[in-house]
Amino acid sequence: MKDKIIYREQYINKLNSYKDKRIIKVLTGIRRSGKSTILNQFKKELIESGVLEKNIISINFEDNSNNELLDSQKLHDYIIDKTDKKNMNYIFLDEIQNVDGFQKCIDSLFLREYLDIYITGSNSYMLSGELATYLTGRYIQIHVLPLSFKEYLSYYGEEDELKKYNEYSIYGGFPYLTNLESSNEKIEYLDTIYSTVILKDVINRKKVNDVMILQSICRFLFDNIGSSVSTKKISDTLASNGRKNSVHTIEEYLNSLLESYIMYKVNRFDIKGKQLLKTQEKYYLSDLGLRTYLLGKNRNRDLGHILENIIFLELKRKGYRIYIGKNDVNEVDFVVETEDDYIYIQVALSVRDEETLKRELRPLETISDHYKKYLITLDYDTNNFNGIKQISAMDFLLDRIQL
Repeated sequence: MKDKIIYREQYINKLNSYKDKRIIKVLTGIRRSGKSTILNQFKKELIESGVLEKNIISINFEDNSNNELLDSQKLHDYIIDKTDKKNMNYIFLDEIQNVDGFQKCIDSLFLREYLDIYITGSNSYMLSGELATYLTGRYIQIHVLPLSFKEYLSYYGEEDELKKYNEYSIYGGFPYLTNLESSNEKIEYLDTIYSTVILKDVINRKKVNDVMILQSICRFLFDNIGSSVSTKKISDTLASNGRKNSVHTIEEYLNSLLESYIMYKVNRFDIKGKQLLKTQEKYYLSDLGLRTYLLGKNRNRDLGHILENIIFLELKRKGYRIYIGKNDVNEVDFVVETEDDYIYIQVALSVRDEETLKRELRPLETISDHYKKYLITLDYDTNNFNGIKQISAMDFLLDRIQL
């Protein structure tokens, strides 16, 4: 049976908005999040809109048949030779970081006004160093995440939302998982993703010497999503387990995980002073299936923090800047910065217990400004507590309600 492809409308619309504009489109994100599929869907729409196939050049640099083009000069010459100078040509370069010295190649290709360039990569380092130097102000980054819950649910149709949410929270949203049936198949697939990311994007590139320390850092972070973390705390925890290592090494390994889009760091924000703080960041996973793979299902039932992670990813998909809020001794799960103001969000699994409701409302009640305040729960209840709106996580994740 042919695998069903989920249409990634959000990203296709974004690409369409930049089509034919003099700016390089850079799709980034963790491996297997769907970047290649998005490019293929966009190419199909180009052809349906009248673009000739001869005016589209598409190269995947993880395909061994393209090994000769891993030389940046040969790649450059190949594209120049194949393009029609009298019409717009669409250039798709998938996993471009595999090409040594690709930065100069892209910089040179960009000079040709008849080339509309789209590139993908699985490491944030491709947007630093030479690429940033060569292309400052000439590229737009489109960050691709695994499937949202709305996209995930669209695959299955009108089924029980909470049942599918439970599956999603366990196995995550890597697109190909929807084509696998059994739990064992899904875990094996997550194993390949985790191993590939760790091997290709962290160990090999960073020349990691102590793989066991790296694995321990992953386990610690995966087990502490949504909790305040410092490199010293990680170091102390590893030392107590007999894995003593320097804070500097841990920082290096941690940065590698961030650069490979396995995790995202969220800084703390002083609500009163409206300024960033430099300590006690929190970390969230790009996909919760990796947590299930590494820690096992029995350790995957921290349901409150799992929901918090899913809400974080949805806020990120919507393009918000996200912080952890600090207001004196109180902490707000998320401070969302919009173009004009801020939105304060508290996330809780359920607040039907009166004491839990009071505890979750308290951080929002202590904020004296008049920006919007939300309490997001898995309860289907909607309420208004003196201006604090309680909304359903299902309604938010499925776009039935907007902030």
